This record gives sequence, C-alpha cells and structure tokens, in this order.
Amino acid sequence: MFIFKCNGYSYKDIYFLIFMLLVDVHAHLDHPFFENDLELVIERARNMGVKSIITNGVNPDSNKRVLELAKKYDIVKAALGMYPIDALQKETETGEAPWLQKPFTVEECLAEIRKHKDNIVAIGEVGMDFAMTDNHDEQREHFQQVIELAEKIKKPLIVHSRKAEPEVVEMLKETKTKVLMHCFSGKKKLFLEGLKHGFYYSIPVNIIRSDQFQSWVQHAPLNRLLTETDAPYLGIRRDDRNEPSEVLHTITKIAEIKNMDPEEVANIIYQNYQKLFG
Repeated sequence: MFIFKCNGYSYKDIYFLIFMLLVDVHAHLDHPFFENDLELVIERARNMGVKSIITNGVNPDSNKRVLELAKKYDIVKAALGMYPIDALQKETETGEAPWLQKPFTVEECLAEIRKHKDNIVAIGEVGMDFAMTDNHDEQREHFQQVIELAEKIKKPLIVHSRKAEPEVVEMLKETKTKVLMHCFSGKKKLFLEGLKHGFYYSIPVNIIRSDQFQSWVQHAPLNRLLTETDAPYLGIRRDDRNEPSEVLHTITKIAEIKNMDPEEVANIIYQNYQKLFG
C-alpha cells in the first residue's frame, strides 16, 4: 500500500505518481538554502516520482559541489557550467549571491569541464545575461568558447539568456550540439525560431502563474519540452523555496493546457530527457 503525504496535491495528482516518470533538468541543489535538509529534499523528490535531477554548476566551486552531489545521490546528475562572469560578480556585489564570490577565470572553468566530461550529462548553466552588465562583447566571446567546447566533447548545453535572447539564439542556431533553453523569456518570434533550429525548452514550476510560460506550452510541440524547477528559485509562490518534487505542478499544468492525460505528458517529457541527455 502506498501512503503519500503531499501538501498542495489532489488525490488525483497522487494517483498519477504511481505511474509517472518525472525529471527536473535544471536545479541548484548546492545552494545554501538546501544545506540543512538536502536529504529530505531528495527523499521528497523520489517519493514524488522524480527519476533525475540535473544539478547545474555556475563556477568552479559550485561545479565541484555538483560533482560531489552526483556521486552521493544516484538521482542527481551533474551539469558543470560557467555563469556569465561579470553578471555573477554583479550579483555577489549586490549581496544576491555572496556564497559565489570567489573569483575565477574562463580558462579555469573550461578546463574543469573538460576534465570531468565523462561524469556530466551537460554543460550548464551557461549563456549570457545582459540584465546585470553592459560588458556584452566579453560575454559573447566567453559563450562562444563554451559552445565550441560543447561541440568538441559532444555534450548538450543548458542555456541562460536573460535580456540577451536575440544574441543567444543567433549564436546557437548553427551549432551542432543539442540546446536546452532554460527559463526562456524572449519574444515569441525568437522562441519559434529556436524551435525551428531544434532547441528544447524547459518549463519551470512558476508556469502556474506565468502567462509567458503557458504560451510557450501552447505553441511548442510536446516533444520539445522538458520540466525544471531552477530550485531554490521560481516556485509557485514567489517567496517560497522551490525544490525538485514540485515538478509535478508543471506536468499537471502542461497537461491542462495540452488537454492531455498527465501520465502521458510525463512519459513524453521523460522520453525527451532520454533523447537530450542519454
């Protein structure tokens, strides 16, 4: 007999858990918000039917922690990344990310990714962020280096593109590597252009309150969508900590929009995960 204690879920949701295969393709489990109860977070994800959590690094220290988590928990898969250096520095200066304040170089980060290429499922989180800085040329140069590395070691990219969506799409449309756009917030024209070039898009839990993410689901074929949390960010309620078990909310919302059975939606998205990261 299965007994679930799931706050916020209906009995219908819980019934589907027995059959669903859930994935969270973008989380930050090395975040300090998880340092006191990560075991419980992982357990809740398992109980909710989550089969894989891709934990994304953002700098060398974060990447090391991600590798350690992937070794410790079979449900956790590692993606090593390089958040735009100047944007990350800006966030540390403003106090948004004090735990990431240790300086690093592009060369250091790329070397670490090459070294551990056999232990990762993707390169991420990478990309460009023009919201935090005006140093656009340097970001383009760094991102181009990342794209070339992904092509060389044959790993998919998990891409951040805040306020830099036109530039990111332009740089990626000729690449031979697989592309997953994380939390894409550009214009509809760019979203559709990405689909044309074979991009996948991951939909976060805050689709519950986001008209834009609901629109993406309406316009994209299901075989190009994945689910993510960006945990601990982008939860159902703005100020609450998010975690991987919450991806069920994304599945049920996608199913509602597509007028499909949640189990069918979950299984197709799991197949997308296998195609992209398998």
